Amino acid sequence: MAHHTMEEDLNIAPPPQAQNLTSSMVTKKWPFLVTKGRFQLLRNFRANLQKVIFGTKLAVLFPAVPLAVVADFYSLGRPWIFALSLLGLTPLAERVSFLTEQIAYYTGPTVGGLLNATCGNATEMIISLLALYQNKVNVVKFSLLGSILSNLLLVLGSSLLCGGLANLRKEQLYDRKQADVNSLLLLLGLLCHLLPLMFRYALAGEYASIATSTLQLSRASSIVMLIAYAAYIFFQLKTHRQIFDAQEEDESEDGEKAVIGFWSAFTWLVGMTLIISLLSEYIVATIEAASDSWGISISFISIILLPIVGNAAEHAGSIIFAFKNKLDISLGVAMGSATQISMFVVPLSVVVAWTMGIEMDLDFKLLETGCLALTIIVTAFTLQDGTSHYMKGLVLFLCYIIISACFFVQKTPLIGEYICIYLIISVSSGIFCETFIIFHYKNG
Repeated sequence: MAHHTMEEDLNIAPPPQAQNLTSSMVTKKWPFLVTKGRFQLLRNFRANLQKVIFGTKLAVLFPAVPLAVVADFYSLGRPWIFALSLLGLTPLAERVSFLTEQIAYYTGPTVGGLLNATCGNATEMIISLLALYQNKVNVVKFSLLGSILSNLLLVLGSSLLCGGLANLRKEQLYDRKQADVNSLLLLLGLLCHLLPLMFRYALAGEYASIATSTLQLSRASSIVMLIAYAAYIFFQLKTHRQIFDAQEEDESEDGEKAVIGFWSAFTWLVGMTLIISLLSEYIVATIEAASDSWGISISFISIILLPIVGNAAEHAGSIIFAFKNKLDISLGVAMGSATQISMFVVPLSVVVAWTMGIEMDLDFKLLETGCLALTIIVTAFTLQDGTSHYMKGLVLFLCYIIISACFFVQKTPLIGEYICIYLIISVSSGIFCETFIIFHYKNG
């Protein structure tokens, strides 16, 4: 006869201390608890990796980053290092913009606007600082000038062209007030570039210390430009924020939310900034070797190639918003970035060079300053009536092709058939990219 205890008769389970639950028993009964606890960090990392690294179509260029490091480590050739670093910077620049937007969801519009102003052109700023450290002043001037030209002609022109083709029989409308403010600041920056140039030519035969006077004028102008940019930030975020409200309302209509956490975005941003610094150092160190090897002038590489990489994020975002018939945002992206470079990064570079004992002025030479002046005038004239169609975008885009050809043939020993090939490839590539994007968004 079986003997039963009181607890068994009353169906009372033994206390938890009496249950001899081993880890294997827990795993069998509740396997998800162990898996969740053990792999939660890995899951978060994989989720962030999917959003940050593989969340862009430019992810196919990420392998160029380790290849550039390997090429530098084994000294495989300075032109190869330059080319791989240039390719690697393209997705990094776009992802930095993405991460900045993610952080802005948590910080609010004021801090987010300042953060965008600082990190939106991180690639150009890092390249400029590294070039200054190596006393390559011309590389700094050319790359910053090229960024302004790229934003005003290539980015804005492509956006207006794609938006016009997507709305072929219609005119797109935008608020010209925002464009007017940016145009005024760009004209102020142009004045600060023209005065040292005219000063040098007008007084070249009268003063022996004309270089010192030009440098002093440039430094004073740079301080004025920084004050003007600070006033612009205050104007945009505080006193006249209603001018830029349309852009924020359009963005809020999309209902987009942050896809990764604040600290995850911040950590990724720091890591990618460090990688950008490494690749930028490779680029600055190998740009002369690439120029000599390819038979292309440093001015073409700095003014045309580098800004295309640095403005990849602005280019993609501006075109997408133009397709959605949100030209106010497209103008804010393209002209806002050009204004940041002209009124913040350029004078900041002059001031930083001043503190480093390097003589950098605002005299960008006659040809370069002339291209800048014509670009700002053409852009301001194009945006004066508050309407847009594909013809305006096409003209701006073709202006960029002409300026690119100008710097391509400058100090280039091999022109002839190569310039024709370059023009054909440039125009064909542009048309192909625009057609692909139109097809994707119309059928996506």
